[in-house]
Amino acid sequence: MTDMTRRSFLRTAAVAGAGVAAPYYVPSRAFGANDRLVMGFIGVGGRGYGHFRSYLGSDVCDIAGVCDVYEPHRARAQKDAGDKCTAYTDHRELLDRADIDAVVVATPDHWHTLVSIHACQAGKDVYCEKPLTLFITEGQELIKAVRRYGRVFQTGSQQRSSGEFRQAVELVRNGYIGKLQAVKVGIGGSPSCGWEPNQDPPAGLDWNQWLGPAPVAPYTPRRCLGSFRWFWDYSGGMMTDWGHHMNDIAQWGLGADGTGPVEIDGWGKSPAEGIFETFTDFEMKYTYASGIVSNCSNRHRGGVTFEGSDGTVFVTRGELETDPPELRNLELKPDDLHLPRPRGGHKGNWLECLKTRERPICDVEIGHRSVSVCHLGNLSARLGRKLKWDPVKELFVGDDEANRWLSRPYRAPWHL
Repeated sequence: MTDMTRRSFLRTAAVAGAGVAAPYYVPSRAFGANDRLVMGFIGVGGRGYGHFRSYLGSDVCDIAGVCDVYEPHRARAQKDAGDKCTAYTDHRELLDRADIDAVVVATPDHWHTLVSIHACQAGKDVYCEKPLTLFITEGQELIKAVRRYGRVFQTGSQQRSSGEFRQAVELVRNGYIGKLQAVKVGIGGSPSCGWEPNQDPPAGLDWNQWLGPAPVAPYTPRRCLGSFRWFWDYSGGMMTDWGHHMNDIAQWGLGADGTGPVEIDGWGKSPAEGIFETFTDFEMKYTYASGIVSNCSNRHRGGVTFEGSDGTVFVTRGELETDPPELRNLELKPDDLHLPRPRGGHKGNWLECLKTRERPICDVEIGHRSVSVCHLGNLSARLGRKLKWDPVKELFVGDDEANRWLSRPYRAPWHL
């Protein structure tokens, strides 16, 4: 495929939307022992800038492009990366670079899926921040794109690569706390704020491009940048922010990476005033086919507690507690389940898989199933009733109204 044909395809497919049916495929570059990875970064404010900084001066990769719709973020990253790095406002222009092998996607949440699908179509491997999707149908389409175009995809659920979480899950799944009976997941509630009048976007912010597939909305400072997570049009509040991390570990401990709950019973309280929308107070009860209930709430201790017939395991970042205490220092038997121990952490695992073409520790399907739990809880609470879920078909059972919430329309010209 010539460069001209390639550029024409990308622009046509991207304007048309996700377009996973487009007949386009870029084979992966074969890496030699001394080859350097060429990378692009899409979204370089906040969390994205942290990712970007962690790759500066790397001995295994070069940064060729950065993209952000906010000029101060874009200019800062380009200055840090140096003269060989080009800055872009439109992610499609960065993806049109034939020399870029892989991208890190750290946009606002409502852009994660569409940018990642475009990256797959462009032949780029992807590291995408969580929450992976804004609604469940997005995840289904993202999986199709990753598999169709043969991409290596790592979800940014980095707790999968942390020793304390791996150890906790190994203790649970190898039966060292007896028969698992219940799981409690504790995360914070979303914040509230006062009213804020509409105003003009700041200089350097392309507000229309920031909104992208989301509905048209007036600009206010708290609708954008760091606080977008508290609006339903762009995210799912703490349930999809920290809930993606902690429910991911709960699913790992349940051995449910490829499935999900069969019943969801949730309630949530939204702010009584101000512009934020997502739940400040909530409880989501997930019943799995085994009968085990995982209860996620802002009222539980922050982290994940596994309750078994013979003991408990509590884990959060940097902390592991067991009852009985001696489980903390237990050594697994050779025939026990030993979970992967990625070299170089979560990013190191992704970089290694770019060369081996193996699936990383938090592949796209795992990321989809983990965030689906969060979406299901939010949907139950927003609809105000218990929901029956078929995790194989990924549909609500006998509830047409709830099934309509599995997808959302994109604002033209974007579509899934």
